[in-house]
Amino acid sequence: MRVNPDGVRQAVISLYDNSTQREWDREDRRRTEFAITRRALAQYLPPPPARLLDCGGGPGRYAIPLALQGYDVTLFDLSAGNLAFAREKAAEAGAALTYEQGSATDLARFAAGEFDAVLLMGPLYHLLTEDERLAALTEARRVLKPGGPLFAAFISRFAAHRDAAMKHPTEPVEMPGLYEEIEQTGLLRPREGVAFVAYFAHPTEVEPLVRKAGYNVVEVLGVEGLVSIIESVAVNALTGPAWEWWLEANWRAAHDPAMLGAVEHMLVIGQNPASQEG
Repeated sequence: MRVNPDGVRQAVISLYDNSTQREWDREDRRRTEFAITRRALAQYLPPPPARLLDCGGGPGRYAIPLALQGYDVTLFDLSAGNLAFAREKAAEAGAALTYEQGSATDLARFAAGEFDAVLLMGPLYHLLTEDERLAALTEARRVLKPGGPLFAAFISRFAAHRDAAMKHPTEPVEMPGLYEEIEQTGLLRPREGVAFVAYFAHPTEVEPLVRKAGYNVVEVLGVEGLVSIIESVAVNALTGPAWEWWLEANWRAAHDPAMLGAVEHMLVIGQNPASQEG
């Protein structure tokens, strides 16, 4: 069954326009994902005031703190609702950002090599064909300076099943074929009763895809580490030494390739080769 790209685009816009507060609140529900991702950013980003493109950055959960650190951040998103929400949050925090609305597959408004680093942590979730995913990665590389880092996030092939097992265990029976299609193709297509439209990437495909787009791959992280799905039970409530212990344990685990099949999100750290022809 072919999918209408315009229909997918509108579904994604509607999803995020109508869930800006929920998207902002994800950090409270997904503390480990955000903490591990921020640690990776701290390790691989060039120092401020480098120019960063947060492509698909939603309501600004990464963009705003990075701007407060002194980075020159452009927040680029498909959802006007996300951008409006980010403006409010940035104003509250006293952060200065540049805002642009558009699709990750078309960054023509930006010059080649305009940014010192690119965050692509969201768009690849919703691009249903490999050609579209490659287009987003290639466009990100075009606007990224040679030698600059890319941070590309993917949803794991098994994330939907794990989420259903925890929250909606009867849904695979109530919606026959839905989870079988995700297993076989990675696709969660537009479907009545399902607001989310996504591509769930198999752990073995993400590094080859990023390399195919012309990047060197530095590493691939499983950003929920050991507590994927289960952190909300107790870990999210921790503070002090107990939280720090789990953060260190999850940081170590995030680097283990064996974790990639057991997390919800994978983060590829790539590097634009020193030569654009590389």
